[in-house]
Amino acid sequence: MISAGIDIGSRTVKIAVAENGRIIYSRKMMNSFNPVETCREILSEIEYETLTATGYGRHLISTHYNCGVVSEIKAFAVGAHVLYDGCRTILDIGGQDTKAISIDDSGNILKFEMNDKCAAGTGRFLEVMASALGFTLDEFSASARSAVKGEQINNTCTVFAESEVISLVTKGVPRNEIALGIHKSMSSRALSLLKRVSVKNNVVFAGGVAFNSCMQSLIEADLGQDIVIPEDPQIIGAAGCALIGSIKK
Repeated sequence: MISAGIDIGSRTVKIAVAENGRIIYSRKMMNSFNPVETCREILSEIEYETLTATGYGRHLISTHYNCGVVSEIKAFAVGAHVLYDGCRTILDIGGQDTKAISIDDSGNILKFEMNDKCAAGTGRFLEVMASALGFTLDEFSASARSAVKGEQINNTCTVFAESEVISLVTKGVPRNEIALGIHKSMSSRALSLLKRVSVKNNVVFAGGVAFNSCMQSLIEADLGQDIVIPEDPQIIGAAGCALIGSIKK
């Protein structure tokens, strides 16, 4: 039985296909002003017997495909638990929200926390800050890693933080030190969420921000332990959906 999972996020749409409890295919593409058409395009490339959706657009897609829906928390818990044996904590930093999830040894959700009130501490926050400093995202991370101490960023609101960054630049503060300060500010927010769910060993870092090497190293330093970075951190939710769909079938 072939089960597909789709995660419709604010920035990207991800799909995964499971067969006999194993992920055999995955793909992602940028979302657009027409998420239904984006989903139609990405789903047209695969064959499946059942479809399960998660993410911001899950209910919209369910009305067009008559498919099952699950929460992002459930999808990420199942995906991380099945794909990474021993996982007990999940940190997902996506384009518009951040999630910290604690699970037991059977993959059941024990507790979760989310920061989805504004863009602060999300991928969108990093994009805005990188742009304010004149960096691409890759340059932003690399520049931050070259800094020594990092300039403290006091504002947590994206709009005010951008103004603060521009002010620091005009004062002649090195861009790499500002970049590191921004990453430290974001890492601190992520750590705060993780502490609320009681961090356990085998932390899986998911979501697009997990590609950021500076964030990886800062979170590991803050936690005092290594974390697991999936080969493609953005696929975990879609994989969880595919696996859930195969179980329900």
